Amino acid sequence: MNVYTYICFLSAISILIGFITQKINDKIQYTIAITATSMVASLVLLIMGHFNLLHIDSLARGVMEQIDFKSFLLNGILGFLLFAGALGIKLPVMKSQKCEITILALFSTFASTFLIGSSFYLLTYVLGWEVDFIYCMLFGALISPTDPIAVLAIIKNLKAPKKLSMKVEGESLFNDGVGLVIFTTIFAVAFGGKQPTIADVSELFFMEAGGGLLFGLVLGLIAHFLISATDDGSLEILLTLTIPTAGFMIADLLEVSGALAMVVSGIIIGNWTRHTGFSKQSQHYLDHFWEMIDHFLNSLLFLLIGAAMLLVNFTYQGIILSLIAIPLCLLCRYISVWTPFKFLSMKTTYNPYTLRILTWGGLRGGLSLAMALSLPVGSLYIPKIGMNVRDLLLVMTYAVVMFSILVQGTTIETMVRKSKEATLQARGYVGLKPEHKEEKEA
Repeated sequence: MNVYTYICFLSAISILIGFITQKINDKIQYTIAITATSMVASLVLLIMGHFNLLHIDSLARGVMEQIDFKSFLLNGILGFLLFAGALGIKLPVMKSQKCEITILALFSTFASTFLIGSSFYLLTYVLGWEVDFIYCMLFGALISPTDPIAVLAIIKNLKAPKKLSMKVEGESLFNDGVGLVIFTTIFAVAFGGKQPTIADVSELFFMEAGGGLLFGLVLGLIAHFLISATDDGSLEILLTLTIPTAGFMIADLLEVSGALAMVVSGIIIGNWTRHTGFSKQSQHYLDHFWEMIDHFLNSLLFLLIGAAMLLVNFTYQGIILSLIAIPLCLLCRYISVWTPFKFLSMKTTYNPYTLRILTWGGLRGGLSLAMALSLPVGSLYIPKIGMNVRDLLLVMTYAVVMFSILVQGTTIETMVRKSKEATLQARGYVGLKPEHKEEKEA
């Protein structure tokens, strides 16, 4: 069977799991249920393989290797998911949060990378399992950016106060460019023998991030005028489909950030073209079409995230370091967010649960796994740990991602509910349940 056949069957499985989840309890996040089911199934296959039962684990691992999770996400469905997510962004709310979103996307990503890398290096040194500093920083770079796919798939469905929700969603959509520059630069030092200068890093940043923003603006404007020039509802929807397909590929050919281009063009279509280029009926079709695309691709992606366990090689030392990596990443995330908000809170009053939700809701997902899988196979072997660098960083990344989705994703609803109650109490709605009052966070 070819890759297309595997994708078809896996898509059907993911949709079936979502259907069963909805029938059992419609309050359960379907992405979490799909990931958990896939991970448990993968674990069962690995156990069966360990005891030489049926040998299905080898077949399943071969399927995952053929699909190539990294290419499937980064060069395939990423554009669709980001564009669909950006369509729902309300620009007026984002403008009011531009300072916080910029700081989170720039300062907090850099700070988290350095804190995680440095702390992890010190911990491995104390444990006697020395890992080179550059590889520790590489782990910090790939795990620091919050994943827009994981965040949008879980956070947006919880109906958090609008400004608080926008901080989380806005950061996750815009920190890809920064995270990619950091990861690419450290990757070049670790595996390419290249010593980048400040000029090299600046050029890479402006070409990737700046170029992506500019190209997204141009792409969105072109799509806007084409959509406005027709009254055919079907053609209008099809024109939006050209953005994450041809538009994303052109961004790749231009060597600019296709992810940021999708976000910018999605915001343009969702905030400008929606009201001036679409009829009322077409607006309805636009929302439902992209909601369906988003739901379908997310189902498949989170199934593959759970199945990525089949690609991970486990050792005793790797498991210990993975367990350490989870609280370490959360602590560094909190510090990187707390520092700038300590100064911002001098001028602005925030919801008392802002820092907790930004920390606990800073989910990691498929993007971190894709970056970890992009590391060269058979890279430097670490004798004291019994793993090479790629396998070590992959197992730690997988642990953090699974904890992020399965634990943080399932428990953040309590924080969101409390943040709603705090918002209502601040307005004098004492004793009124959040679901009984539609709120707009001040």
